[in-house]
Amino acid sequence: MLFAKKIMLCLIIISPIIFAQARTNMIKVVGDSLIGKVIDGETVREIYSNVVLTQGNVVITCDKAVQFLARNNAILKGNVIAKQDSLTIITDEGFYFGNERRTKSTVGIMLNDRKVILQADSGEYFFDEDRAFFQTNVYLFDSVMTLFADELTYFQNEDRAVAIGNVKIVDASNEIMADKLEHFRNTKISFADKNVRIRSLENNTTIFGDHLEDYPERKYTLINKNPILIQVDTSYVSENEFKIDTLIIKAGRMEAFRDTSNIFKAVDSVKIIKGGFASVNDFTLYLRDSETIITQKLSEDAGQPILWYENSQLTGDSITIYIEDKNIKQLDVIGKAFMLSQNDRYKDRFDQTSSKNIKLFFADNNLLKAEFEENVLSIYYLYEEEEANGLTKSSAKNVTIIFEDNEVTEVRLYGSPLSEYHPEKQVVGNERALTLPKFIFYQNRPNKSDLLKNIQ
Repeated sequence: MLFAKKIMLCLIIISPIIFAQARTNMIKVVGDSLIGKVIDGETVREIYSNVVLTQGNVVITCDKAVQFLARNNAILKGNVIAKQDSLTIITDEGFYFGNERRTKSTVGIMLNDRKVILQADSGEYFFDEDRAFFQTNVYLFDSVMTLFADELTYFQNEDRAVAIGNVKIVDASNEIMADKLEHFRNTKISFADKNVRIRSLENNTTIFGDHLEDYPERKYTLINKNPILIQVDTSYVSENEFKIDTLIIKAGRMEAFRDTSNIFKAVDSVKIIKGGFASVNDFTLYLRDSETIITQKLSEDAGQPILWYENSQLTGDSITIYIEDKNIKQLDVIGKAFMLSQNDRYKDRFDQTSSKNIKLFFADNNLLKAEFEENVLSIYYLYEEEEANGLTKSSAKNVTIIFEDNEVTEVRLYGSPLSEYHPEKQVVGNERALTLPKFIFYQNRPNKSDLLKNIQ
């Protein structure tokens, strides 16, 4: 009995507290006129003109409100403006759910917190969580970027936005597109996933991938899932005629550095195509400002980079391509260099040269001169009126070869040159035995269609 009395006393004491708390959570609505109704057993109030709804620090004004007392909800119509501290939400019609401290609109909504402006066809805001969820034709704008998406969640206190579906974010220098993107307004950092595309607005360079991390203040971008870089160069040739040349780089991982110069770094199974050139390697640096492409092996035991030019193949510890006016100007092969060229008619016959270094010089993408430096060994096949006519094997300290229309016109040997001729009868059918020690004919030359087959 005493125990029951104590429970009753506790209930008497606690009940007013619970009631008071419930009352403070109730929304309050006032206006110029009020009509009370009972609809399906529920008490409803219609408030007209200069309507003000308040709940704690949330204040909403509108032309008309329909308040459902038991549900603690209200329908808001006409010039709806909701405010909480520095936050303002504007719509033509909406709802307010008092128990959840949430507002919603499906007829177009705008949010302004003095940091960003957020608009969409529909959206809702959770006042206790400082969180907005907007859908359909979403647009977010601040002083440095604009973001578009199908839907977006904005965490006001964190200055963070998570966008999904047809996402595009644009700032002064870049445009990023993706299926999903997370953006931090204060640091301007963005993480993007699936069908990612970042396009430089300063040059015709676009990088595709499935995961991107962009750090604008560091001027650094990482793409580490299926990255591929495409740069389209258009140059004037003559009146009404333009030449289009495309650089394509595909790799396992790609980084862009834009601090002092535009540098792209690609590692892991790198494949490159530019005009008549192609390359396979493990490491590539593309210096955008100086128009230089550097490929090199990553370690002493790693495979050498391979470069193809028309019917020629080059290998070395590092290969550097110098571009001028969008054309190849010079190509340097440094360390254990080897060059071979396959004859178009006699497929088993390869001109071969090995040396420490090779330098190739071009004009209008045509080979003019080749310089072979130190310990040069060479095998060159001879032809008479396009008919096979044996070969010459040579050695020298240095060799220079002059080309005209990409055909050899002169060979100069320097430093203890030696040369021997092998007649055709000793050569025919024995071509694969007549090779230099470093001879390897690689057949994994990349092509444009394979590199671009997954690009949308």
